[in-house]
Formats: sequence, structure tokens, C-alpha cells
Amino acid sequence: MKFEQAAIAVQDQQGYAGLHARIDAAFDSRDVEVFLSRLVRSKLRIRDFESALNRGLLGKEAAELYASLPVSDQALTRERYLRLVEAVPLELRQRYLKVYAYY
Repeated sequence: MKFEQAAIAVQDQQGYAGLHARIDAAFDSRDVEVFLSRLVRSKLRIRDFESALNRGLLGKEAAELYASLPVSDQALTRERYLRLVEAVPLELRQRYLKVYAYY
């Protein structure tokens, strides 16, 4: 039996779309290395979504947008972010091992 994730409806379409546009821009193939370098300079791990958000690494308004979302939309946003974290090419993940490491 194949796992199927339950569909959760987005409640705040506008805020959700705005925040996801910022996240997608950070993980764009042309900009992801810039985002990873900023994480290194900030001494943050890539999976620490809230810290990256609060430091403004995803845009100045991103933290406010995230805080204004309902809890279910926040969870969907974190899930999307973590999916994009794992989609970064292996070459970059190895080069930026410090931000990907669990220690």
C-alpha cells in the first residue's frame, strides 16, 4: 500500500502564495548558492526554518507573512521548505556540508 499524504486546504491563499514565492526564489537554481552562503555567514543550519526566517534570509517581510498564516498553512510552508532543502543538488549539499550537518 502506497503512502498518500492527506490533502490540507490552504486557508490564506494570498499570504501563503507570497511566502512560497520568497521560499521558491531562495531555492531557485541561480540563487540557492547565495542562500546557502548567507546561512553559513549566519551560522545557521538549513533545516532551522524559523531562524532563517527571523533573520530575514527569506526576505524582510517573510517572518511577518509566516506569523500571519494559520497554523495549518504554517505547517504546509515548513513542509515545502524542507522538501526544497532536500532537493538541492548533491554537489552543493556537499560543498555546504556545514549547513546540512546535524551536529
